[in-house]
Amino acid sequence: MIEERKVIKAVTGPLLAPDKGAREGAAEPEVDAAEELKEKLETSRPENWDRIPDIELYMDQLKSYMERQHIGFELTDSDETLTSSMVNNYIKSGILPRAKGKRYNRTHIGILTAICLLKQVLKVDEVGVLLQLCLQGRDVQSFYSSFTEILDREYTRTAAEIDPEADASETARRALELAVSGYAQILACKTLLKTLPVEDGGKDKKK
Repeated sequence: MIEERKVIKAVTGPLLAPDKGAREGAAEPEVDAAEELKEKLETSRPENWDRIPDIELYMDQLKSYMERQHIGFELTDSDETLTSSMVNNYIKSGILPRAKGKRYNRTHIGILTAICLLKQVLKVDEVGVLLQLCLQGRDVQSFYSSFTEILDREYTRTAAEIDPEADASETARRALELAVSGYAQILACKTLLKTLPVEDGGKDKKK
């Protein structure tokens, strides 16, 4: 058990230190928000499935690990967060599997990575419906691979839309385009979800 704790600490702790330190360094100049976002959209990606530690994590270790799985946790001016209560609520809602003796594994990390993004644009029950449908007939690894492929494509496409050197007028026009496009896509997503058949008893069935 002591050896396992050492392995877990090595996996989850030090990897996060550079980002935290950079944010807290008082002498560092403030990073331009548009420049930071463009850079994160181009380079920040969740771990590939095979690189997610195949060990079980306790809640604090899970939250620490998730800080580098979702771009919203990395941006300096973002107020996105993940708390123990949120994780427990996802479990109660049936969209995240129950912990095994208060420990979380790769399956939890994979699904939670998707939840952290999807809940920024959908209600929790809509996230549950979408995940239920996307996981039908496939395992979490397959779903996670598809999710990260889509994420990579869309982050790269959006990064290309951002020009940190643009003047105020051009930046405002681009922000307006992204707002209208975002609204149209959220509207389409929610409407498409309503057209899909959903099985009763949300917390289904893994054989």
